[in-house]
This record gives sequence, structure tokens and C-alpha cells, in this order.
Amino acid sequence: MHRFWNFEETDTDRILYLDGYIAPESWFEDEISPKEFKNELEAGIGNITVWVNSPGGDFFAASQIYTMLKEYSGQVLVKIDGIAASAAAVIAMAGDRVLMSPTAMLMIHNPSTFVWGEESDMQKGIEMLSEVKEAIINAFEAKTGLPRKQIAQMMDAETWFSANKAVDLGFADEILYSEPPPQVTDFMFDRVTVVNALMRKLPAVKAQSKPVINEPLNSSGVSYEQLIKRLELIKGR
Repeated sequence: MHRFWNFEETDTDRILYLDGYIAPESWFEDEISPKEFKNELEAGIGNITVWVNSPGGDFFAASQIYTMLKEYSGQVLVKIDGIAASAAAVIAMAGDRVLMSPTAMLMIHNPSTFVWGEESDMQKGIEMLSEVKEAIINAFEAKTGLPRKQIAQMMDAETWFSANKAVDLGFADEILYSEPPPQVTDFMFDRVTVVNALMRKLPAVKAQSKPVINEPLNSSGVSYEQLIKRLELIKGR
């Protein structure tokens, strides 16, 4: 029996590793038990970090894991370090926040299955896949807020996302190890505002340096009074 998950507990952290093919054994016949997974998930408390590196696998197993993580009492932080493709991408959408390594990839595509039998069996298989696709879209729509039609088209095309593209489209929230963008709290774009701000500061500069009225303020040879006159001209234009 090959388990595709591993829980790691420390004094301060709970970590879940999802590696390899999702449910390589039968998920339904309890060769790899959904009950066992749920028991291990609920054995501890607190926030949990889920590391994902998987090419996908059984959608129905992924659906149950997605739901278990959404129901988990603590915060769920998903980190994609290699690949989150197919069913693994569905699981990743359960994170309250999804972070990707700058070298990681995410892939979404249409579900597939094997069908054997006569014409009616083929038609039932088509109908089943159509409904599975709608279920998958539900997870991506809830995370990204993108229109269902757009998500369906990306699945039709088997779309691969770099970390940057995944963040742009809402499949991920942040790129690991990247510096946060600077926080801008004030904007001064128009000429009058800039000039007024500078003129308000000049008296303090004059008081601090105590310049003679016609003495240059700097190496350019411009005195305090000359600078004031120039700023007044700029302001009045």
C-alpha cells in the first residue's frame, strides 16, 4: 500500500505533505482509507500547512480531501513547491491562502475516464464527465472568482500556469520567497501640490541653515529668495 500523504507534527506546526499520484490504490475500497486520512487530519488542532507536489489522480478522492480541508477548524495554508496538476489543483483550491514557489506549476484540464460497453454506456460516460467538469469548475470559481465559461475554456485547452500567471488569475495568492510590494500611503502628482509641499518645507530649511538673504543655498548659486520666486512662477503657470 502506497500512501500519498504524510502528516508531520511539531510543537508549533502541523504540516501535511501531498506527494505523488492522488489515491494510487482504491480510495473507495479502503485500501487507502478516506477515514484514515480524516482521522489523521483531525487528530490535532491549530493551523496547518499543506505542501503539494502531485500530478493529479482520482478526482473523487481529491474532492473528499478538498472538502475535509475546507471543513478543518484551523487555517489552511497551501504551498505548491513542485506541481499541482489536475486533481491536485482541485485540492490546492481548499487553502485559505495558496502560495507557489517561483519555479512551481499549476495545471487544469478536463476530466477523463474509461468506459466500456454499448452506445448507451458511452453516452452515460459523456454525461458523467460533463457533471464532473462542473464540479471541478465549482472549486476553481470559488477560489478565483473567474467566469465559469472562462474556466471551462482553460480546462478544454489543458492550461499550464506559472506562479506569476496563477497569482494574476487568482488561482494562487502569493509567490514564495518574493519581496512584498512597497506600501504607498500618499500620492502627490499635480504640479501645484508638489510646489506647495516644497514651499511649506523651505522656511524650516532657512531657519536651520540661517542663510543670508542673498547667500546661495547650494552649489547651484540659487539663494533662498530666488528659489521662492521661481516656485511662485511655477505655481502660477
